[in-house]
Amino acid sequence: MISTADFVKQNGRYLLPGAMLMFMSCFGQTFFIGTFAADIRTHFSLSHGGWGAIYMLGTGTSAVIMLWAGTLADRIRVRILGPLMLLLLASACIALSQLSSVWVLPFVILALRLTGQGMLTHTAGVAMARWFAASRGRALAFATMGFMCAEAIMPLTAVSLKTQFHWQWIWLAAGLLCLAMAPVVFLLLRQEREPQSLAKDEKALGMEGRNWSRREAIQHPVFLSAIPAMMAFPAFATVFFFQQAYFAEIKGWSHLSLVAVFPLGTLSFGISTLVYGWLIDKLGAARLMPLYLLPLVAAFTIHAWAPTVSWVAVGVVLMGMAGGGMATLPASVWSEFFGTQHLGAIKATVAAFGVLGSALGPGLSGWMIDQGINYQSQLQGFAICFAVASAVMVVPFARARNSTAA
Repeated sequence: MISTADFVKQNGRYLLPGAMLMFMSCFGQTFFIGTFAADIRTHFSLSHGGWGAIYMLGTGTSAVIMLWAGTLADRIRVRILGPLMLLLLASACIALSQLSSVWVLPFVILALRLTGQGMLTHTAGVAMARWFAASRGRALAFATMGFMCAEAIMPLTAVSLKTQFHWQWIWLAAGLLCLAMAPVVFLLLRQEREPQSLAKDEKALGMEGRNWSRREAIQHPVFLSAIPAMMAFPAFATVFFFQQAYFAEIKGWSHLSLVAVFPLGTLSFGISTLVYGWLIDKLGAARLMPLYLLPLVAAFTIHAWAPTVSWVAVGVVLMGMAGGGMATLPASVWSEFFGTQHLGAIKATVAAFGVLGSALGPGLSGWMIDQGINYQSQLQGFAICFAVASAVMVVPFARARNSTAA
């Protein structure tokens, strides 16, 4: 197997755009939007439940659109699709910076979530999974480094900038950055690999020695058993970042002290991503899928009872460990079991479930807060959900793995 250093050196021009798209997706991710939750609620006079409902509506609608939009990754080159999504994300950021009407807010959230959380991460993930076969795990891990860097620096940067600038000016700057990055990605991929021919040349087939259509894949027990995991992680991790300002408030901590521990989770995320990338290439993703949610059971239990920010830091590190699995395992699993010919369509369906989960989580949590349900109790409930989602994957994945080996 080629060394990681040689792999990056030989394939850097394809890996870097993937990492860049992952980084720029941060402006549509909850860990960034959540830093402005209190500002948005104050600006539009929204309750926790009202803001959660708007976020759920915009994100949920983006999940439905992803079922169609995600298939574009099978038909449009990344050098076109990536910059196009960056331009649309820039428009959404600039719109939020100028927004004054609460009635338009759901549409802006829809645009942020669809282009950022949805299409940019989806496009980068499909490109890495399709362009690389023997080193697919490492390619996905490298691209995820872009997301990891954004998660480490952007929330802390945003909270710090808010002490100097009005929050909407920060969103204007985000939009301008997206505009600047679009031509950069286009130029880096001027000699982009041809996805379809690469898939054929390397015979990246799935079970039964063939490529599965999306309709066939979503009816398989492997796919069905993974849906709870695909929804639970985005749903409840989103809640944690969405409610970060409220969490700090009820604990009596400063918001800045809370986001200051997020880089620890990002460091854990980075290490975990590299480890998972190596393990995927060594053992295969299917063996690891039922296990990667387990650190979240401990993480959310710790968050529920954490007496100090230091305890939250431990939970954040555990979340990072699971995040490395979430960033690398699913895309590899779909490639292993279902092939790469229809990977964009299959992954679009998975992404839609994930986006739907990230829509339901904040809406549900906000409603429960308005109903007087203790937030710490919510966190403990989320831990139980992670345990159940992990357990339901064990048997279907074991059977499919044994069938493939046979």
